[in-house]
Amino acid sequence: MPADLLLELHAEELPASFIGPALEDLAKSITEGLAAARLKHGEVRKFGTPRRLAILVKEVADTGEDVTKEQLGPSVKAAFDADGKPKQAAIKFAEGLKLTVEQLKRITTAKGEYLGAQVEEKGGRAAEIMPGVLHEAVHALKFRKSMRWGNVEGSFARPLQSMIALLGSEVVPVVFADVKSGRQTRGHRFLSNGLLTIDKPADYEQAMDKANVIADIPRRRAMVVETISAAAVKAGGKLLEDNALVDQVTNLVELPSPVVGSFDSKHLDLPPEVLVQEMKSHQRYFSLLDPNGKLLPRFIAVSNTPVRDEKLSVKGYERVLQARLSDGRFFFDEDRRSPLADRIPKLERVTWLKELGSVAEKVERFRVLAAWLATETGKKGELATIDRAAQLCKADLVTGMVGEFPELQGVMGREYALASGEPKEVGLAIFEHYLPRNANDGLPTEDAGALLGLADRLDTLCGMFAIGKRPTGAADPQGLRRSCIAIINLTLGKGYRYSLSKAIDKALEGLAPKLKDVKVKPTQAPAKDEILEFVKGRLEQLWADAARADVANAVLSAGFDDLVAAKKRLDAMAKQVASADFAPLAATFKRVANIVAKQAKDVQRGPVDKALLKDAPELALYEALEGVKGQAAAAVAKDDYGTALQAMATLRPTVDAFFDKVMVMAEDKALMQNRVRLLMDVAGLFDRVADFAQIQGEI
Repeated sequence: MPADLLLELHAEELPASFIGPALEDLAKSITEGLAAARLKHGEVRKFGTPRRLAILVKEVADTGEDVTKEQLGPSVKAAFDADGKPKQAAIKFAEGLKLTVEQLKRITTAKGEYLGAQVEEKGGRAAEIMPGVLHEAVHALKFRKSMRWGNVEGSFARPLQSMIALLGSEVVPVVFADVKSGRQTRGHRFLSNGLLTIDKPADYEQAMDKANVIADIPRRRAMVVETISAAAVKAGGKLLEDNALVDQVTNLVELPSPVVGSFDSKHLDLPPEVLVQEMKSHQRYFSLLDPNGKLLPRFIAVSNTPVRDEKLSVKGYERVLQARLSDGRFFFDEDRRSPLADRIPKLERVTWLKELGSVAEKVERFRVLAAWLATETGKKGELATIDRAAQLCKADLVTGMVGEFPELQGVMGREYALASGEPKEVGLAIFEHYLPRNANDGLPTEDAGALLGLADRLDTLCGMFAIGKRPTGAADPQGLRRSCIAIINLTLGKGYRYSLSKAIDKALEGLAPKLKDVKVKPTQAPAKDEILEFVKGRLEQLWADAARADVANAVLSAGFDDLVAAKKRLDAMAKQVASADFAPLAATFKRVANIVAKQAKDVQRGPVDKALLKDAPELALYEALEGVKGQAAAAVAKDDYGTALQAMATLRPTVDAFFDKVMVMAEDKALMQNRVRLLMDVAGLFDRVADFAQIQGEI
């Protein structure tokens, strides 16, 4: 009969950020082990708290499935001598399978003929397989930082205290470091009594509940949200939404218990971002807002234990926060003693990257690039703001406040710029050049900050690729994927029309003096080509929901130098794909594209000679094409790619008739080349929207 499987690793308090990834790795390792053993199973549940990681797999089969495999042995040439008698290779292979040579079969493969046999492999018993599966899962678990304890060999995120490993009601023997598996664990550190015994996996969650541990993460998160929301209403405010903080707090407690505290209202004259960051980063407190969205001098902390004397507990939370806010006020007042501009020279002593120089050098590069982008996008009126904001936008990196809270860069730059008497638009650009900071962030409201941020990220992207520090599957320390997505979103969101290729050239031109002495490992492509391919990859990911993958690829293959135009082409193609006429249309013009691609080496593009159009269908295609060219060109000029596609689609019957009645590859070379050139003109018309050769499907 199937039986549930439970693995729990009970440790000292784990860092909140370790819990989710560790549970994913444990679940993956266990399910892969079960799959390798061909053990069917049901639902997989993950439980995690600051003191435990647990995986529950329901209905694990008691025996693995039987399979029949084809096993290859030696080649026929190696198996028999010239007289056809079996050699030792054939005899030993047969003996290993407990067969005779005569029972072996000859199997033809791509490499030749081999001896082989169908071998039946019986499934193993779960009880015998499970110790190995769990041993591998536990020992394969890795953390960003691990520690050792006592004299044991193993290391874990924090010292391991106990381990449950149950298959049904039976203990699965597993050893990690100095801990042996059993069926006992502990509940809440202060609200449970001693050891808990788990008789069978199905009892686990309920037993944890009784021991005041909410082990299910989604349920505990919902409890956090519900209790802090109720506490906020009771305190006369509403929560400042912060899902990341909710996630973090969820993994800091086993039984959430919110308390409401307050701080001196005199601190409200600090920038609200400073107050929020002080409460969030150091204390994991939730901020409260009044009905107008302004910060209240109150907060909500989430304790791991309900307290008897809440007033005493609140005093402790308030005392710690008061010290933090006093520190924040000190930094704020000290930083404002000198104008923000006075800090600019200090950026020369701050290294951005060894190969690419100081932050001051980076600022100068993207200052020039931002001015170029402003000119290209028709935003010359922003040049003065862009230039001043560029000079100041990184100066807050050398302030005390940003040194303490790096998350406040840009925020403090804005505040200190305004305190120094800089224009409001300069302060706003300093702040907004960091936007969007993440997937949930909004875009800059004004062009100065948007263009400055665009230039900053282009400099980063081009610089990193130029020195050979490209992102890999496992590492992207400079956040190049995030920077690239921000470049795309800024360009599309603000509707900026510029040449991406020229922008990359301009960025690499600015980097050239720093790159002349940099030794880079050779690659198969120049930095610019790699950057463009990288951007294309990000576009494919971002557009995955907007259109079919092959359609997005067809649009991108036709070019994406103007990102706004490329997105408009994608939207038009996605709409066309939804129509009933798309499949035959795509088939026709894919056929055109394929012929053109095959003949591109032998036939040079050139004008079609009308005098050589002998057959009526080819003359009809020529005339239809001439009629459509003007309509399509006018629509493309207006970015009306839907109308352009509709005009192009009218060619399909004429193209189909051409293929039915005209031999493209005629024996007469001049005639053949003329017909191919005619098809090149047709393909060239569609290439303004998409490369139909990339559309999937048979012709």
